[in-house]
Amino acid sequence: MSHRTRLALTMLLVAALAAGCGRPEDAVSKAAKNDAAMGQSVPSVAEVRAIAEEGFVYGLPLVMNYAVQYELFVDRSSGQFKAPYGQLHNEHRVFTYEDTAVVTPNSDTPYSAAGLDLRAEPIVISVPAVDAKRYYSVQLIDWNTFNFGYIGSRATGHEAGNYLVVGPGWTGEKPPGIREVFRSGSQLAMALFRTQLFDAKDMSNVEKVQAGYKLQPLSAFLNQPAPPAPPAIDFPKIDKELVKSNFFDYLDFALQFAPPGPDEKAIRERLARIGIGADKPFAFKDLSLEHKAEVALGLKAGSDKVDAKAASVGKDINGWDVSASFGDRAFYDGDWLLRAAAAKNGIYGNSAAEAMYPFTRKDAQGEALDGSKHRYTLTFPAGQLPPVNAFWSVTMYDGKTQLLIKNPIGRYLINSPMLPGMNKNKDGSLTLHIQKDSPGKALESNWLPAPDGPVYLAMRLYWPKTEPPSILPAGEGSWQPPGIVRVQ
Repeated sequence: MSHRTRLALTMLLVAALAAGCGRPEDAVSKAAKNDAAMGQSVPSVAEVRAIAEEGFVYGLPLVMNYAVQYELFVDRSSGQFKAPYGQLHNEHRVFTYEDTAVVTPNSDTPYSAAGLDLRAEPIVISVPAVDAKRYYSVQLIDWNTFNFGYIGSRATGHEAGNYLVVGPGWTGEKPPGIREVFRSGSQLAMALFRTQLFDAKDMSNVEKVQAGYKLQPLSAFLNQPAPPAPPAIDFPKIDKELVKSNFFDYLDFALQFAPPGPDEKAIRERLARIGIGADKPFAFKDLSLEHKAEVALGLKAGSDKVDAKAASVGKDINGWDVSASFGDRAFYDGDWLLRAAAAKNGIYGNSAAEAMYPFTRKDAQGEALDGSKHRYTLTFPAGQLPPVNAFWSVTMYDGKTQLLIKNPIGRYLINSPMLPGMNKNKDGSLTLHIQKDSPGKALESNWLPAPDGPVYLAMRLYWPKTEPPSILPAGEGSWQPPGIVRVQ
């Protein structure tokens, strides 16, 4: 069969499909028609489903990121709103069960957060001098959920400084007074500040540090005229229900702010074959019944694949999943499934050098943790607390939602700053009591309240030590988290 004949048959097939739908061509049909016009094969029904599956895996972190940032920086009525893009918001508290925008939220450190719009010009982040005993970090995250830079105790030290965050297309030179330049992979990004809180009485000191954090456009920093303002963005409303039927519509929206890197060329081309891309409004609602069915099946298959990876993303060590799941573009190197699993387990996690996150849903015997059925203990042998340069914590979450739980003593975690007020065993070991009801006044200092149901636990090691004993490299380190023991 000649190339011309194959092309003619392909065009007839596309026309038949479009006519059979009884409606204008949808995104999939338009993409197929474009392929045919270029002499390329048209995706089969099975390929449409497979590409939708790949698209879900690739796109989940971008869509999750948009949902979070919409709540934090766009929707003033969300209940989670912090500030519009370009403004810094400081939380003079730690997160509680009422904070629901991000799964597995950190309750160790008061957050400061800023949405960064880098389209018109770069943004300067200024930090004050911070006492060497107090850990702080500024995590820079683009819309790909890549950690593209760090400022803080580990990365840049405790001295005051000014740092420049630039967009993917910026070509300028480092201005005077700037210590370092960080390049975002997207035109919109986020700066997430964490400032260590030693105890409740320490909040006023944290607020003084936060008051020294500053955000300003480069033109203001240089006392120069500002460039023209970028076009206003029409942010589409997003919530859990809308995502179910409009996943690829939101991915299309996010992709316009995230130009592809070399590692994304293949997946972007694949997605374009069914009409998904930065300049390709997908409009799931307008798809034919056949295409809706195949896309929905692909989304479900992708979701199942991410769930399976998220449940076993690292190495099982005494029931804990120990992995390095977060990083920059080079870290992922095109492993979109790992990136999606990382986002599912806790979007915006730190890179391994900044923090490690062993997590578990099971005890040392592999049985599911359930606060409605059992009591548990977690014992660190003498001299074997998590090895860190900053501090560590163990945080309790609801196993169903991965959110903090309401409890009678308002305690969401146990961390190393709490050690002076805790009871150690006679041999010097430290036992945490994990249960939904109080273990009694004598043991309450060591009580980590559990939900009345499934349990999800996350350990955090901030600025983990690199010399032995160390949890690094992930899954192979000389220090291992002890298993959780069921006592009843």
